[in-house]
Amino acid sequence: MNDLETVELKAFVPAKDFALSKQFYEDLGFTIPWSSDELAYLYHGNCTFLLQNFYEKQHAENFMMHLSVTSVDAWWAHVQNQKIAEKYNVPISPPEQRPWNMRDFILTDPSGVLWRISENTD
Repeated sequence: MNDLETVELKAFVPAKDFALSKQFYEDLGFTIPWSSDELAYLYHGNCTFLLQNFYEKQHAENFMMHLSVTSVDAWWAHVQNQKIAEKYNVPISPPEQRPWNMRDFILTDPSGVLWRISENTD
């Protein structure tokens, strides 16, 4: 099995307005060390994804990302302080305890991609 060792898994997140989405994710706290006209590499800590200059409404609005954090309250405060909902006119729901032993809040990006930002509570 040693030959089947994995290194990383990255999602390709769609963007309707590529420049707006890059700014949204930077305001959310991600860093963009590399970007072209078609693709951007984003990271925060050990979490990475690729933002693509690609959009299909049905695909974007059915795309979900889950970000596991150590403090959902700190992330919630950051989102509120950055005025993400107001600046980008996106829906955000406050943190809630979920039956699957996680506390999270839901945020939708400007392209319709749904994010769950959560911490384990078990």
